[in-house]
Amino acid sequence: MMHMTFYWGKQVTLLFDSWKTDSWTSYGLTLLACFIFSVFYQYMEDRRIRFKVVATGKPSQSSIDTPLLQRLGGGRLSCLAKFSTAVLFGINSAIGYLLMLAVMSFNGGVFVAVILGLAFGYLVFRSGAEELVVVENPCACA
Repeated sequence: MMHMTFYWGKQVTLLFDSWKTDSWTSYGLTLLACFIFSVFYQYMEDRRIRFKVVATGKPSQSSIDTPLLQRLGGGRLSCLAKFSTAVLFGINSAIGYLLMLAVMSFNGGVFVAVILGLAFGYLVFRSGAEELVVVENPCACA
């Protein structure tokens, strides 16, 4: 029977029927895996945003002044950059949904490990002094 409320304990089934913990060692390794995947999620999000900024390039002042006269980018490099950005978005979305499903195990330790991993990953990879300003919806389903 699946838990429908938060519980604290070492016995948890995570994502697959074969991923069950029954000892404190396996539970600790599972929490460590959740933490590492959460940090990796933030790393991949940072890489995706940076790649998108590099791939699209910053508009020059002349293209800002005359937006209708700018070239409507194209070519093979632009298409490859868009495809690569889409692949990174897909990978990052998959990791995000797997983290969400892990939290839906309703185990308190898994929840805390994922939240701490996301916070630590944000601190390490995404809270730099040179903030990238990218206006987009961070929700994968939007």
